[in-house]
Amino acid sequence: MTPQQQLLRRMFDAAIASAQPALCIPRHLPELADVRGRVIVIGAGKASAAMAQAVEQHWRGRGLERVSGLVITRYGYGAPCERIEIAEAAHPVPDAAGQAAAERMLRLVHGLGADDLVLCLISGGGSALAPLPGPGLTLDDKQAINRALLASGATIGEMNTVRRHLSAIKGGRLAAACHPARVVTLLISDVPGDRPIDIASGPTVADPTTCADALAIVRRFGIALPAAAQALLESGQGESVKPGDARLARASAHIVAAPQIALVAAAQVARDAGYGAHILGDSIEGEARDVGTVLAGIALQVAARGQPFAPPCVLLSGGETTVTLRANAQTLGRGGRNVECLLAQAIALDGHPRIHGLAGDTDGVDGAEDVAGAVIGPDTLARAWALGLKPKDELANHNGHGFFGRLSDSVLTGPTRTNVNDFRALLIDAAPAG
Repeated sequence: MTPQQQLLRRMFDAAIASAQPALCIPRHLPELADVRGRVIVIGAGKASAAMAQAVEQHWRGRGLERVSGLVITRYGYGAPCERIEIAEAAHPVPDAAGQAAAERMLRLVHGLGADDLVLCLISGGGSALAPLPGPGLTLDDKQAINRALLASGATIGEMNTVRRHLSAIKGGRLAAACHPARVVTLLISDVPGDRPIDIASGPTVADPTTCADALAIVRRFGIALPAAAQALLESGQGESVKPGDARLARASAHIVAAPQIALVAAAQVARDAGYGAHILGDSIEGEARDVGTVLAGIALQVAARGQPFAPPCVLLSGGETTVTLRANAQTLGRGGRNVECLLAQAIALDGHPRIHGLAGDTDGVDGAEDVAGAVIGPDTLARAWALGLKPKDELANHNGHGFFGRLSDSVLTGPTRTNVNDFRALLIDAAPAG
């Protein structure tokens, strides 16, 4: 890596560190001394095991022996816990292990009383990790629906609207199953706007959307649903738990980490290195390649005109872009939204000598690959051409991981055990004096 790319990597690492559960969970935990009944910890998401570990570390010596529970995380993302069981399952396409764990989770909260406390730990990825099909649906149906949604180009909010109405656990149903116990949900946000209903499809919060909304999304994106799923939505039997439902009267939700926090941490690293740092937004959505091209255009304006910011500086952004798989792709490659965005940036920047970039997912997994993202620099295109790669063809075939892997420019973090969505940074150096 160049010195500029090393700085970008330090910024990415700082963003991930700022969202570690051990840092952000303890101050939001209730006091066990105030709970007269049972204490059950449940949850799902890529960060849920690390969240559970942080809970146990904080409650050790304060009544941890009263605690039991179960959380579901991605394969390889577990963390050792004493009282809370950690189950692992597949992401982004759900599997039987996730379904079995979700069923056990629901049984665990059955029959609770008003003196009991349920602590629910939710982070991104929970939708796939806790797949409990709605009435009449099978796991095969859920897998097919997930694949179709991921390829459709729908936003995360749109995808989760559909998921909530085809589930037996999402859209407030998990909290309703805990009634009349008190439910406290701690959330690590991975969604634009930090809407609790969209984090893991909102299993413990009320859902204002409807089956009709889900059907409209399905039609808009031309998604072919299994017959049972179509019938569930059309009949209205897939309705989720709505605002004002008495079963959620004792349920509260608190966001403990979010993309903005991560971007602020990265910005401080840039400033400490002598660069201006500017956060363009923490909830940027859109087609990944389009977002990449627009961000490159802003960086070029900064480099050429000193507008809207003077170099040297770093442009930071977060959010969740989408990738619509294109019918004209000759050979579907190994891709993810971050590397697709970054490859489009590299093409648009056309080897500009003063601009470097990094894009990655803070959970360490971009798309279905155990690769967080990649870096680019002034020589990215030239090195690709020297290897016989055609960047525009690689982009057309959604082969971002294949492209950056050949260049040895992939960013690998391993399991980060947190998830505050995408991280993007473009570094623009000042022009040489004279």
